[in-house]
Amino acid sequence: MTDPAKRKPASKEGEAGEEIIRVRLPNKKNREMFASAELMLGANHIKIRCFDGVTRTGRIKGKIKKKVWIREGDVLVVVPWSFQDEKCDIVYRYTRPQVEWLRKNRYL
Repeated sequence: MTDPAKRKPASKEGEAGEEIIRVRLPNKKNREMFASAELMLGANHIKIRCFDGVTRTGRIKGKIKKKVWIREGDVLVVVPWSFQDEKCDIVYRYTRPQVEWLRKNRYL
């Protein structure tokens, strides 16, 4: 059993400050936009529902492929291809606290 003197005191709700969360927003100049992963297709391709209403086939870039695991339902930043509008590159994946912050500040 743990000695009560060695336990950390429970923090009160009033004492806990807001955690600072850094969130990357889509850059409209680079044609970036929010999207949601719908279906994993395999071979680094994902069916994506973009926030402009279009369903595209997304390609996970090599930079992200090794570092970040993307699952169905994740919120992403994508860049549609200029020569094929039904395809896009996945640039960034948001974590759960970042998605909560985006919803709280009405970006999503």
